[in-house]
Amino acid sequence: MVRGSGRGLGRLLVAAVIIHALWASVLALASAGVAIPLVLPPFFEALRPFAWSTLLLWMLRARAEAKPVRLATALAATIATSQCVSMLLDLGPQLQYGTGLLAAILTLLCVEQVYRNTVETARWAVKFLCLALFAVFVFEGVLYTDALLFGRFEYGWWAARGYANALIAPLVAISAARMPDWRLEMRLSRKVVFHSATLLASGIFLLAVSAIGYGLRFAGGAWGSVAQLVVLFTAAVSLLALIASGKLRARIKVLLNKHFFSYRYDYRNEWLKLTDLIAQPTQADDPQGTLAQRSLRGLAELVDSPASRLWLRNDAGSWVDSARRNLPELEPIASDEALPQFMADQNWIVDVHEWRAHPGRYDGLRLPAWLTQDAQAWLMVPLVLHDQMIGFVQLQQPATPIVLDWEVRDVLKTAGRQVAGYLAVQDTVEKLVQARQFDSFNRMSAFVVHDLKNLVAQLSLLLKNAARHRDNPEFQQDMLETVENVLERMQGLLRQLRVGTRPIEQAAPVHLVPALQAAIAAKRGHRIEPSLHIDPTVEAVEVVAHRDRLERVVGHLIQNALEATPAGGSVQVNALCERDTARVEVTDTGRGMSREFIETKLFRPFSSTKEHGMGIGAFESREYIRELGGSLAVRSAEGTGTTFTLTLPVHRRADSPRSSTEHASSNALSSAA
Repeated sequence: MVRGSGRGLGRLLVAAVIIHALWASVLALASAGVAIPLVLPPFFEALRPFAWSTLLLWMLRARAEAKPVRLATALAATIATSQCVSMLLDLGPQLQYGTGLLAAILTLLCVEQVYRNTVETARWAVKFLCLALFAVFVFEGVLYTDALLFGRFEYGWWAARGYANALIAPLVAISAARMPDWRLEMRLSRKVVFHSATLLASGIFLLAVSAIGYGLRFAGGAWGSVAQLVVLFTAAVSLLALIASGKLRARIKVLLNKHFFSYRYDYRNEWLKLTDLIAQPTQADDPQGTLAQRSLRGLAELVDSPASRLWLRNDAGSWVDSARRNLPELEPIASDEALPQFMADQNWIVDVHEWRAHPGRYDGLRLPAWLTQDAQAWLMVPLVLHDQMIGFVQLQQPATPIVLDWEVRDVLKTAGRQVAGYLAVQDTVEKLVQARQFDSFNRMSAFVVHDLKNLVAQLSLLLKNAARHRDNPEFQQDMLETVENVLERMQGLLRQLRVGTRPIEQAAPVHLVPALQAAIAAKRGHRIEPSLHIDPTVEAVEVVAHRDRLERVVGHLIQNALEATPAGGSVQVNALCERDTARVEVTDTGRGMSREFIETKLFRPFSSTKEHGMGIGAFESREYIRELGGSLAVRSAEGTGTTFTLTLPVHRRADSPRSSTEHASSNALSSAA
């Protein structure tokens, strides 16, 4: 069945084409001497230009005023009626030829108006129709003009008329395909198409065999007729065997259904709906809102399955019941189970009902007991990504049975691949997060080990000096305080190791000068005693930091300076404040560093020039100072020593002297104003 859509242009096009075809058939039969009613030739001769004029005028309705269109339609109907009456009543050839010429001219005017009133962007759709009708009715105009001049039709023009009309069919078809209002829906019986295709293929096959037999008959000599009969008999038997093959018939049906009929599913809507469903964010407090549950729901809704289950492979290779809808939880399936191996190898959807009825189609596949004992079990759908099955879904039988044809299989396979992609991405993200957690833990462990190394060095120095100062009460007191401090710092490192890279306590205002004094005091006993110079501007300054970590950063810079400075050199720590920035400089007179080393290796993790160094002290110090909103810069040259400059933003309290001064100044300015 063929039907139009939109504003009726599709129906008018079909009517015009049918009238044109009937006109050609009637004239062909009349030329062949077939007895036909005398009214038919003049009727279709007049109706043909009227049909095309009506189609063109209908197209003009959306682009021109309605009144001229109605007048033109009435004129076309009048000309068609006059032409038909003049031919039926035989009112003279001049009247017949004149009305035919008028009909051709009117149709040409309609063609010109349609093309001219069509916007530039839409002319690509109508230009082939206009070209076809222009050519045909110019031909008609010349034909009728010649007839008016000579009182009869020219035989050559009349004979070429049919060919000229036949040649316009492809142009009309192109315009029909391009115009959205002309899209036609064709509904044919699938059985009729199947049988017609089978007969057509059989006829082509027999014609080919007949040609071969004909050639054998004339080229085979005395045995030519025998060879011809043998070939024909073999071909007939082969054709019957092919027609009787159920597998071949099934493939032909699938081919025809795929390419000649509308699909059961609206694939665009189904794809968008599934994508929207599985792309929704996962809710932590909603167990039914996980990606696995949403994937099950999306696949089940495609076939109206009331229950489903998702199996995914775990790290051990087994298949785990990861999610389910309206089904009980099952134990994991071993990695060598026959069912998942079969689906992974064949990429098949396993129909449990078909397996029960025809087990031979599945090459002796043995299904697990939990599946065969479930009377409602229906389909097992593999989830394949890049030729690798990452899971499979069990779908239960819907309330209304659905025929598992090629289209259902294709839509389930396609949806399964999409779901597999999302599940694989989720698994990759989880593994990436886990890997980052391990990386963060390893990095934090390296920092902790580095700090422990410094503490061990401090205890070693303390033990080395104990042999000389064991009887000194001041040294004993200092040793107890140092051991207590080291113990507290080690306990803090252990707590940090348990909770992660971030410190347990929050950053808080810290007096800078006491922190610097503590960092220098921890380095007492070295062959070079570091000196501290405190500028008056920094005596009461506070910075937001962690007291122990800030001491470790300054202590690390002092330790590096002491190790790089030979005997007789000096290490000096200067602290001062400029506006809202506190600056700490650690300067030594050691061997210094090259510019290349500073740019490429100094702050590079795990890169160290020390024999027992770990190469993360400078990197950790810089990262922590950046975390506080400050910076760590270095200025050095080989043979001239090194200066590390640490800058931190100053913490201002609401009742600080500077704030009070600024407040008083603003009040004074306001009063003066």
